[in-house]
Amino acid sequence: MKNSSVVGSIVEPYAQALMAIAKQNDLADRFGDDTRLLLELWNSSDELRSFLGNPLIQAEAKKGVLRQLAQDQTDSYIQRFLFLLVDRGRIQFLDGVCKSYLALLRQMKQIVLAEVTSAVELTDSERSAIVDRTKAMTGANSVELQTQIDPDLIGGVVIKVGSQVIDASLRGQLRRIGLALSNAS
Repeated sequence: MKNSSVVGSIVEPYAQALMAIAKQNDLADRFGDDTRLLLELWNSSDELRSFLGNPLIQAEAKKGVLRQLAQDQTDSYIQRFLFLLVDRGRIQFLDGVCKSYLALLRQMKQIVLAEVTSAVELTDSERSAIVDRTKAMTGANSVELQTQIDPDLIGGVVIKVGSQVIDASLRGQLRRIGLALSNAS
């Protein structure tokens, strides 16, 4: 496991540099879209992560793969940024750089990230209700939902906004009932 302070000291400067380029060229939102795409590619392919993270593979081979993946889908600044990460031996930190960039973008635009875990796929009205509740709770201008499904919750949702967690899941309710009963004995 990588030391998180070491990773942060590597990831943050790259994310900040990317944000500086984005602001300078009025491309912050475009870079946000591009970094979301890169995160999706990174997280969906063990082979890609393994290939790019392998120190025995030449930089030009890594750049060739990145060129094929990103050429028509990302801004040329992002492509050059990816090549810079390869040249500096930092491409294995791509997910962290992208996540940090998105955090900087949300901060700039006063958007709050709500990580929502539910037992089943949320309906549009449920998503809207979560957004409204999160806006009221945080006073944010806008809310970005990041959803995932966990059937172990049985029902309900768990919402995480920053360090605050709201557990409205059936599993959480059962756990709280169990604790209350064990304390009553």
